[in-house]
Amino acid sequence: MNGLAYHLDPLRGLDGLTTAAQDLPEPGPNQVVIEVLAASLNRRDLMLMDGDYPLPATPGIIPLAEGVGTVIAVGENVTRAEVGDRITASYFVRWIDGPQRLATVAEQYGANFHGMLATYAVLEQDSVVHVPEHLTDVEAATLTCAGVVAWAALTKPVPVAPGDTVLTVGSGTVALFAVQHAAMLGARVFSITSNPVKAERLRKLGADEVIDRTETPDWDAAVQELTGGDGVEHVVDTVGLPTLSKSVRSGGYNAQITMIGAMPSSVVEPVGEVFGTQYVSIRRIAVGSRTDFEAMNRAISEHRIRPVIDRVFALDDSVQAYRYFRDGDPFGKVVVRMS
Repeated sequence: MNGLAYHLDPLRGLDGLTTAAQDLPEPGPNQVVIEVLAASLNRRDLMLMDGDYPLPATPGIIPLAEGVGTVIAVGENVTRAEVGDRITASYFVRWIDGPQRLATVAEQYGANFHGMLATYAVLEQDSVVHVPEHLTDVEAATLTCAGVVAWAALTKPVPVAPGDTVLTVGSGTVALFAVQHAAMLGARVFSITSNPVKAERLRKLGADEVIDRTETPDWDAAVQELTGGDGVEHVVDTVGLPTLSKSVRSGGYNAQITMIGAMPSSVVEPVGEVFGTQYVSIRRIAVGSRTDFEAMNRAISEHRIRPVIDRVFALDDSVQAYRYFRDGDPFGKVVVRMS
């Protein structure tokens, strides 16, 4: 049965996102074919389109790493899925567990392995992940990238414990998942955002204290004041270098500062100005392993967490979904539903 697939020709902007008929794929050994139910966008998808991502997109690739589908065929030696299962895939095709290596980073769905913006997707067995049963298809399509990187930021190398203090910087999808995860883990959550509407929504997600950076530009000092001068123990900075110095100054002694994923390098501060007199550790992470994904899903299932959805588009409107994600300042995930 024929379907439809989008293909990406990078460096052409939205004009590089085109459609073509898609034949029903045949799975090879250790492969699973799914009929895609929904897929969602991340910042890395815009970077791949614009050629700003560290791993260049293969011309003609089917984009999007995040999605969910129903298994319709399995190849030889497949044991992790059966026909009829509702599954997704890990962001990195073969990173199952343990330290991240360059070889595992170099294989990604939607970049150099065909992704989810299509009627059908072929997944490698090593990347198969079952999704929480209580989530809708739209919600289950949002976990692979933003959800897992927020989870890895809070559970590695020193996991957040009940009573810890966590600061999230930004209000993109990673930050929203970080607020939900941190609250779920029992932390006291502080969030930095840019307007009162977003502030109220962050409080409803689980943030205990929200600081509007437009009203309080010196939000690092405000965090210190709210913590009695102790600073926070964990910072999840989803903005990057422009906010790094304030994130550092918000931290307490031996705080853990986590910077999320690929980001532009146009803003550079002298090391001394970033650290000042702070004693903190700073790391930059890229999503997480399949094992991280599965641990997050267990926690989401136990606590009945639901991802934040901003807007849902039809498959035929995928270009508009990209445009809205880029220009519309969404609060939550932008999802493409296949039917």
